[in-house]
Amino acid sequence: MNLVDTFLLLLQSATSQGILWALLAIGVFLTFRILDIADLTAEGSFPLGAGIAAISITNGVSPILVSLMGFGGGMLAGLVSGLLHTKLKIPALLAGIITMTGLYSITNRVMGAPNIALLGQDTVFTQFQAMGLTKNNAVILAGFLFAAVVILCLFLFFRTEIGLALRATGDNLAMSEANGINTDNMKIIGYMISNGCIALSGALLAQNNGFADLNSGIGTIVIGLASIIIAEVLFANKSLLLRLITIVIGAIVYRFILAVVFEFNVEANDIKLASAIVLVICLSLPQLRSKLGLKKMLPKTKGGQS
Repeated sequence: MNLVDTFLLLLQSATSQGILWALLAIGVFLTFRILDIADLTAEGSFPLGAGIAAISITNGVSPILVSLMGFGGGMLAGLVSGLLHTKLKIPALLAGIITMTGLYSITNRVMGAPNIALLGQDTVFTQFQAMGLTKNNAVILAGFLFAAVVILCLFLFFRTEIGLALRATGDNLAMSEANGINTDNMKIIGYMISNGCIALSGALLAQNNGFADLNSGIGTIVIGLASIIIAEVLFANKSLLLRLITIVIGAIVYRFILAVVFEFNVEANDIKLASAIVLVICLSLPQLRSKLGLKKMLPKTKGGQS
């Protein structure tokens, strides 16, 4: 196989995986950038979504429905973290850790086993394959449709009164409270939507990979952050809609970088280390640019732009 064929194969694989991971990155973006909250619930809601999808599919539930069920499960996880943070005044980071820890046992209860295989089961992607598409092309098409629907819904939501109030809460908490916005409710809504997207990503990736694993959530927050930072480095100062779209591109680029790394015979057990190194490099790029006297490209860290 020549270099061009290898590049195209890696790009196709990265696109099929990255577009599904992009939903997780969008979820992380909502709390990390819009609300300016570091939420570790992601590492619990991701396998929860995967577990809900796997156990439901093995019981004959429609793949589309189980994906939505995974989204709903993630929203409930976000609700718990939101209540812990806003009503019990537990710091956001600690609230996420508490929920993440509890979700490990809940997901184990839902699945009934550490992992569930989906080999031979109908999934969202097999339905597209029935149209004559290859596995990768089916995943890309289905992933694109899910990502497009999520991005469109979020774009429309953030143009509503509640959406604008949520963004204002992330921009300036004190000013939002002074203007009569119930910031606690806005944070809870943000937590719920964020973790719903993350769990949806878990549900789709479980269907794509052919299994759901109880420990699949470890390191997911790093994947989300890396995708966001790559998008912000490559595409700076964009409107909210374009930022959501560029996160999809960032996730694909991130998966492509990992795919290239694995071409150098890196062991699969080292994937988390490789992910951490890529994230460090991405985070350091703005600082290096500043040191070199180049124009800073990163957008504001709160609220997003109109």
